[in-house]
Amino acid sequence: MTKRLALLLLALAAAVPAGQARIEAELGTPTVQQQVLYLWSGGHVKRLFPGFESIAADLYWLRTVQYFGSERRFAREKRFDLLRPLIEITTDLDPRLEIAYRYGAIFLAEPAPEGAGRPREAAEVLEKGVRNNPRSWRLRQDLGFFYYLFLHDPDRASKVLLEAAELPGAAFWLRTMAADILQKGGEREAARKMWQQMYDQSEEGVLRENAKTRLLSLDSLDAADHLTAAVDTYARRFGHRPARLEELKAAGLWNGPIADAARVPFRYDVGTGRVTVSQSSPMWRPQ
Repeated sequence: MTKRLALLLLALAAAVPAGQARIEAELGTPTVQQQVLYLWSGGHVKRLFPGFESIAADLYWLRTVQYFGSERRFAREKRFDLLRPLIEITTDLDPRLEIAYRYGAIFLAEPAPEGAGRPREAAEVLEKGVRNNPRSWRLRQDLGFFYYLFLHDPDRASKVLLEAAELPGAAFWLRTMAADILQKGGEREAARKMWQQMYDQSEEGVLRENAKTRLLSLDSLDAADHLTAAVDTYARRFGHRPARLEELKAAGLWNGPIADAARVPFRYDVGTGRVTVSQSSPMWRPQ
């Protein structure tokens, strides 16, 4: 990508003012950046810079990442309105840019404030990637994962993973995972396998960090379940539930932390005896 960006800077430096003039001639001088981004598409950009579509796609992808990071970190109301249009422009310019489909889908799917909370749109982005790259088993694998993890459709997820398994170079475990996710009662373990694969396959960056956070979130859910079981054991032994989780340690029923992977204390409901991940924790995800 660095080489392509360098070429763009050299080749298009003089063309940018002319291109902007053409935009303003058609649309008028833009008063708000968002209006321009909504009106323009990959087709418009292609006509402005014929022959440099792939390099322009890199620039738009960098713009997408900048927009997402800025919105997530600095915006008071995290709307992410421009996220899907930017992804569409990028992938129209370079339909083979797999990173835009994979990362773009994560940006769209993750619930707020980590993402846009639009998993259906995320799946649509990956579906576009599969259409444009029919021999990419990784994109088809990701689509299957998203059907399962975000849209909760194990039947469709299994079908897509089996399709991915038929492609040249596909991972050998795809068939096994397709069967596993159809088994009832193992949802968390299936999710763990998927996030682990996404972590193992990703380079350092947003995608890998997101997968790591998801794995830690699953670890926190497991710990909360184990603590709930310890509360039940305590109640059977002493005839009442502990008033505080620390009492489990004193009773020899728990020797680990009573906080999740982000070191946020678990939420404990004395009335029901249930231990859960606090909604104030970055480890919390809607179930």
